[in-house]
Amino acid sequence: MASRILAAAVAVSVLVPWAASAADEVDPFLWLEDVQGARALAWVKEQNARTTKVLEAVPEFAPTAAKTLAILDSKEKIPTPDVLGAAVYNFWRDGDHQHGLWRRTTLESFRTSSPAWETVLDVDALAKAEGVDWVFHGAQCLAPEYRRCMITLSRGGSDAAVVREFDTVAKQFVAGGFALPEAKSRVAWRDLDTLWVGTDFGPGSLTSSGYPRIVKLWTRGTPLEKARTVFEGRPEDVSVGGTTEILSDGRYDVVTRMPAFFREERFLLLGGRLVKLDLPEDAELQAFFRDRVVFSLRSDWTVGDGTYRAGSLLAIPLDELLRGGRRCDVLFEPAERVSLASVARTADRLLVFVLDHVHSRANSFALVRGAWTRSELTLPGLGTADPVAASDETDTFFFTYQDFLTPPSLWLGDGAAPLAKVKAMPAFFDPAGIEVKQLEAVSKDGTKIPYFLVTPRGFKADGAAPTLLYGYGGFEVAELPMYSGVVGSAWLDRGGVYVLANIRGGGEFGPAWHNAAVKANHMRNFEDFAAVARDLIARKVTSPRHLGIMGGSQGGLLVSGTFTLWPELFHAVVAQVPLADMRRFNHLLAGASWTAEYGDPDKPEDWAYIRTWSPYQLLRKDAHYPTPFFWTNTRDDRVHPAHARKMAAKLEALGHPVYYFENTEGGHGTGALNKQTAYVTGLQYAYLWKMLR
Repeated sequence: MASRILAAAVAVSVLVPWAASAADEVDPFLWLEDVQGARALAWVKEQNARTTKVLEAVPEFAPTAAKTLAILDSKEKIPTPDVLGAAVYNFWRDGDHQHGLWRRTTLESFRTSSPAWETVLDVDALAKAEGVDWVFHGAQCLAPEYRRCMITLSRGGSDAAVVREFDTVAKQFVAGGFALPEAKSRVAWRDLDTLWVGTDFGPGSLTSSGYPRIVKLWTRGTPLEKARTVFEGRPEDVSVGGTTEILSDGRYDVVTRMPAFFREERFLLLGGRLVKLDLPEDAELQAFFRDRVVFSLRSDWTVGDGTYRAGSLLAIPLDELLRGGRRCDVLFEPAERVSLASVARTADRLLVFVLDHVHSRANSFALVRGAWTRSELTLPGLGTADPVAASDETDTFFFTYQDFLTPPSLWLGDGAAPLAKVKAMPAFFDPAGIEVKQLEAVSKDGTKIPYFLVTPRGFKADGAAPTLLYGYGGFEVAELPMYSGVVGSAWLDRGGVYVLANIRGGGEFGPAWHNAAVKANHMRNFEDFAAVARDLIARKVTSPRHLGIMGGSQGGLLVSGTFTLWPELFHAVVAQVPLADMRRFNHLLAGASWTAEYGDPDKPEDWAYIRTWSPYQLLRKDAHYPTPFFWTNTRDDRVHPAHARKMAAKLEALGHPVYYFENTEGGHGTGALNKQTAYVTGLQYAYLWKMLR
C-alpha cells in the first residue's frame, strides 16, 4: 500500500476532468494521437520526468540496466548465421558497434571459435557520415551470386524505411542503383535489372493499413513512375506484394494479395499473365520444393470424398495443382496438442519442426523417386528448437536450441554427418536450484490452459513470492521455453518467480488454438490469462499482493484488458507498446490490418463484443486498480503510441496513479540501440521490484 501511495504522489497530474461512462464516445484525449504534436510531446516529457525520477531511484534499476547492457553488448553472443551461397553472413551489434556491422565469413571459418569476419557494411560509420541514427532492417540479395542486395535502413527503428541497392563485392551502395525513399515498402529481386516493388506511389497507392496496394516491376535505369503495374489490390486489403523464388530446382514469380490476416491469394506469373494457385485462401504457402507446392492448412479442406485436416502440412506437384488436381501428400497431420511450428528447405530436404505439448520435435523429409522419406532429427533436449538458416544449394542448415535454463546453442546439419553443436552462448545467471514445471489451469469454459512455472532457488509455496506472469496470446504466435539472461539475472536470481502462459489466441496447438480466441471469442484470451493467475494463487505460488503481469503489443492489450477486468488479482502491470483503445485501433497506423483478429469496431455487431474487453473504454473512477506501468516509443509506426498515452492520461484523469515512459526513438520494440533497450529494461524491473517485493 505504501508503494501505491508514493506512486500517487509522484505520478499523478490531473489533465482534464473525466466523468464519462465506458459507453460514451466522447474522447478528450484525441490530441495525444498527434504523434509529434507539441502538446503531446510536452505531456510525454513531463510523464517521463516523473516516472524516471522514481524508478531510477529503485535499488534494482542501475544494476539491472548495466547487466542488460552487458548481455546485449556481449561479444560471446551467438552470431546468427545467414547462408548466402558459399558465405555465411551475420549482422552484429556490441558495445563497440551500437548500430551494427553486416559481415561475412566462410562456413569453415564460421565453425571455428574465432571466425575471420570481413565487414561488408559498417552501419555505425554510415550513421555518422549521414547524420542519421540508422537501424539495419535486413538485406534481400539476388541469388545465386548474392552480389547485389537491397538493404533496408530505418530512421530510429520505425517500420517505414529507405531501401538502397548495395554491392557486396565492392562493399558500397550502387551509384544510380535502385533506391526508394522512406515508406513501408516491399521489394524483391526478379533479376539483376528488374525489381518487384510495392511502395507509396502517391495518393491511392496504399491500403487502409498503410501498406502497398499496388505491385509493379521496375526496370533498372528507368524512373520509378515508369514501373509497370502487375497487380492492384483493394483499398481495404492488408497488402500486396511480388517476389521471385530463385531456387536450385526451379524459379517462381509469385504475386500475393492479402485481404486480411491469415488469408492470402497467390498467383504465378506465367507467360506474362497471372495464374491463380487454387488453394484455400487461409492456407499458408510454406515452400516450393522439387516442382511441388508445400503448404499448410488453417481450416479443414474437403476435396472430393476426403478431407485434409486443419493444421496439416501438404505437398502437391505444381503442374497437377494447375490442372485442377487436389491429391496431396500428407507430410504432417496434427494430433491433440501436437502442431506444426515451422518449415525450412535445403537443396534436397524439407525440415519440419513441430510442437509436442509446447516442446520441439523435428523431422527431415526427402523426395526419392517420387516418394517421401522421413527421418527424425535428434534434438538436444525437450526445449525449443528453431531453424535459423538453410542453404538452397547444399543440405547445410542451422537451428538453435534453448530452454528456460539452457543458454542458446547453434547446431549445424548437412544431411550426412550427425548434427553438430558449433556455437553456444555463455550462461548469464546461475541455474542451480531453479526448477521448471509445466502445469495447467482451467479456464472459465473448462479448457485446460498450460503454463510454465519457473521457481527460484529456495522457493516456498507460501503465497509471498514476487511473481511475474507473461503472456501474448494472439496472431497464432506460440510462446515457447526460451533462455533469457535478463529474466534470469534481473528476476530469478533475486528470488522472483517467472510464469509463461500458453493461452488461446496463440499458436502453441495450431490454428484451432488461435481461432478459439479471435473476434467474438477474444474474451477467452483474458479469461485464460486470469485463470492462470488464479491457479498460481490457489497453489500459493503467490498472492495478488505479489503478482505482476507483463506483455507487449497484443500482449500489452492482454495485460491492460485483464487488469481492468479483474484488478483484484494483481499488484503490478507492465504494458509494453500496447494496444488499448480498441474503439479506434483500426484508424491508427497499421491497425486496420488487425480486424481479422479483433473484429471491426465500426460495425455495431463487432463493437458490441469488443467493448466488453477494450481496456481504454473499461476504465472506471470507482475501481481499485494496481498502479500500472505503460511504456511505448514515439517512432512506433505499427502500434500507435496513443494507445499507451491515452491509457495513462485517462487513468490520471480518473484519479488513479500510473507510471508512463515513452522512448523518443525505437520502433515496435524496446529501442533502436542496445543502450535504449537496457534503460527501458532497467525501468521495468525496478518497477516490478518496487511493486511486488
